Amino acid sequence: MIKIIVDSASDFSYQEAEELGIKMVSMSIRFADREYVDGIDISKEEFFEKLIESDELPKTSQINPNKFEEVYKEIVDNGDKAIVIALSSKLSGTYQNARLAAMDYEGSIYVIDSLTVTAGERILALYALELINKGLDIEEIVKLIEEKKNKVSVIAALSTLKYLKKGGRISPLVAGVGEMLMIKPVVTIKNGEVKLLGKARGSKNANSMLTKIVSEHGIDFSKPVCAIYSGLSDSLLKKYIHDNEELWKGHMDDVPCRLIGATVGTHIGPDAIGVVFFEK
Repeated sequence: MIKIIVDSASDFSYQEAEELGIKMVSMSIRFADREYVDGIDISKEEFFEKLIESDELPKTSQINPNKFEEVYKEIVDNGDKAIVIALSSKLSGTYQNARLAAMDYEGSIYVIDSLTVTAGERILALYALELINKGLDIEEIVKLIEEKKNKVSVIAALSTLKYLKKGGRISPLVAGVGEMLMIKPVVTIKNGEVKLLGKARGSKNANSMLTKIVSEHGIDFSKPVCAIYSGLSDSLLKKYIHDNEELWKGHMDDVPCRLIGATVGTHIGPDAIGVVFFEK
């Protein structure tokens, strides 16, 4: 049997991963002097509560090789093989540690650098499950995922520049001017890194820019699709989905909505919304 392994940056819940037969390995999050195991000691909602209250950004820790090795051993001892879909190597050392742990399991454990994060990893894992259910062998599945991962788009409109400033991604001056002018950045994950696609004045213009960019890329509805949000409420995302029904009309009755977790949430803050899909 072929198993799928993901890290917690993929933003599955443990219950959902278990129901799907996916094995999830957790990263750690540190607020001040206390460390939490992502998805176990702290939920996504609790993470955002703490993020909003905290003056400093939390730190996320990559998964060490020993954690991966424990999972690999259990799977191989059961006579199974596995595909690991890991957080972008340009954002974390988790992928390298997953590969390091797999050195003793050649032919049984295959590690893929997703070059994406959050629901980008998620839709790759769901696509992999579809391929497993079609009866493809593990080498064929790995080849297809390696090909299709470059078609994964994660595009989001952010509500604030505050957290990019805290993380040192932009200067305090740029952030200050941006906040004063109500600048809302639209970002993507490109070649494994966060890239700025554009800046809009106000949320309405940012949402319009988001829709325009998604439309230009084109959604492949034959593969997994979802919408994402950050913070303590999905109301902004629900409104966006309703106001932009032309994106989904005739393709989906309900758009799956997923809450972004700590790995990306730390840097974008609350009230971001986005669309995650395979490009046509």
